[in-house]
Amino acid sequence: MRRRHVTRGTTAAVPAAVPCAMPPRARLVARLVAIVFLAAGGLVVGLLPGVAARPAYAHAYLLESTPVDGQVLASPPAEVRLRFDEAVSLGRRSIQLLDPTGKELAIGAAEYADGKADTARASLPRDLAEGTYVVSWRVTSVDSHVVSGAFSFSVGHPSATAALVEQDTGRVVPVVAAVGRAVAYLGVALALGGGVFVAGLWPGGRDDRRGRRVVWSGFAALAAGTAVVLLAQGPYADGRPLTAVFDPGLLGATLSTRLGHALLARLVLVVVLGVVFLIVVGRPSPVTVPEPADSETARAETTPAVPPDPETTRPVTTRAEPAGVARRTVLPAVAVVGAIAITLTWTLADHAQSGAQIWLAVPATSLHLLAMALWLGGLVTLAVCVLAPAGRRDPALLSLEPALPRFSRLALLCFTVIAVTGLYLSWRQVGTWGALGATGFGRLLLGKLAVVLGVLALASGARRFVQRRDRAGRAPQDLGAAVRRLRRSVAGEVVLGVVVVSITAVLVDTAPARTSYAPPVDTTVPFPAAVNASGPYGGLRGGSIQVKIEPARPGGNTADIYLTGRDGRLVPVPEISGALESRDRAVPALPVKVTAAEPGHYVAGSMSVPYTGEWALRLDIRVSDFDETRVRVPFTAH
Repeated sequence: MRRRHVTRGTTAAVPAAVPCAMPPRARLVARLVAIVFLAAGGLVVGLLPGVAARPAYAHAYLLESTPVDGQVLASPPAEVRLRFDEAVSLGRRSIQLLDPTGKELAIGAAEYADGKADTARASLPRDLAEGTYVVSWRVTSVDSHVVSGAFSFSVGHPSATAALVEQDTGRVVPVVAAVGRAVAYLGVALALGGGVFVAGLWPGGRDDRRGRRVVWSGFAALAAGTAVVLLAQGPYADGRPLTAVFDPGLLGATLSTRLGHALLARLVLVVVLGVVFLIVVGRPSPVTVPEPADSETARAETTPAVPPDPETTRPVTTRAEPAGVARRTVLPAVAVVGAIAITLTWTLADHAQSGAQIWLAVPATSLHLLAMALWLGGLVTLAVCVLAPAGRRDPALLSLEPALPRFSRLALLCFTVIAVTGLYLSWRQVGTWGALGATGFGRLLLGKLAVVLGVLALASGARRFVQRRDRAGRAPQDLGAAVRRLRRSVAGEVVLGVVVVSITAVLVDTAPARTSYAPPVDTTVPFPAAVNASGPYGGLRGGSIQVKIEPARPGGNTADIYLTGRDGRLVPVPEISGALESRDRAVPALPVKVTAAEPGHYVAGSMSVPYTGEWALRLDIRVSDFDETRVRVPFTAH
């Protein structure tokens, strides 16, 4: 029986002299898509200058402060200055001052000093009373993450302080933001990967409701997750509770930042890609109408065999042809550019935007995200639409053709891209082997790698199934068992893929190991040869001093000091006092309290390092009732 294809709707013939054009509705939709796409593109391009910015290090770190942590001043300082290792964004509560009783004092608004985006200042009251004050600071890094800290200084003399500094907004706001990021990651996977599967890999996908629902669910999740991150960023950056998410001032401040621009561009691109997908899946499908077997004979018998007159015959062109050309060329181009642009809304406002080799990290991270989205989104769509049972019947393997072989090849390409870009990004964010197990970022990365290896094991089984089927040219003999094994494999891949997305959402908000890892200081210096030690301390001549400092980073540190004699035994001394000295002569020496832990072993349990750089722990060691020797142990705070 012969069949003919009839398309729903009507088409009209036009004279040859009239140019072919798209229908008015199609032209209107195309113009709207172009306008919205250009608007989104402008927002994304507005982020691009940051790619050429000077290298920084993910999550800003305080390099120096004025006054210095622990400094005792004769008179109140006129202002507080904070210099960071990268440009930071300031908020209404970026710098706060607490008096010895813990009360917040009114100070000047935080602003950039001398027009430098990496230096913040705030004027202080002139009438500060004597005592110890605490400066609390909270800024947003160039990679959109909030960093905070505190230090103290004293006027006249130190005093007890009751100041309690909250370094974070609590657990609710960061958790809500992390959930929003995870939902957005899952949404972009379903939208992009599911869209490619339904519109490109599976011929019957456009007419399958389950496939369209997966993709639309992805667009909804992407928009919702992005909105959650956009609303939560304001309270997170300003140190406010979750109830402040709808504060217009906080929302306006977020929209003025790089992250705000990226999130707004992402929402616009969701609309663009949604319109493209709607046009693609909304095209009426051809309806197959059976035609009688003798129809050709009947037409031949009833139609006179008169050749057409070239003078009166004109070519007939339908209006559907230009629209079809637009669908085959314009829409795929818009979809490709939109998919690339939507990945840039992540990579231009996260870890890729800071650190070394930004010019390479941004495209590598974008490819990594795009490959993940195509693989995971296509996998979920495959599981829901093709491998899921249809009613009470198992799906026939005919429904897997040609979707499964095509997706298998795409998944292999995606895994290759993920592996290559993942290795580079891991090296860039970790730096050294020791940082893998010693930092939270490194441990999360190891966990992600373990899950990815599990995914590869499951995917290899599914790929072997496809290869055996292609070689055999037919379904396996035990069709039911093969389909059940394939279902379990794909279901396991989906579960592990969601775990990978969740870990990725946490990694994005974790300080990279390269910047958070600081190997502990363990150095040994000889005891001064000219030391005048006698009696029980005479064993120090020819001995050494071993100093261990952890974590050798700005903030609180612990220093263990061991005095070892020439015979290798610990030697106690009457007294040790310490001070922290900077190479910068303008920074005064900071006192360090040293106490005895055991004979010959001394501990500085609260040694505060103000900022990164080269420091020296000065030890004044009394070796007799009248003699004292001074030793300096240099170290680097990372």
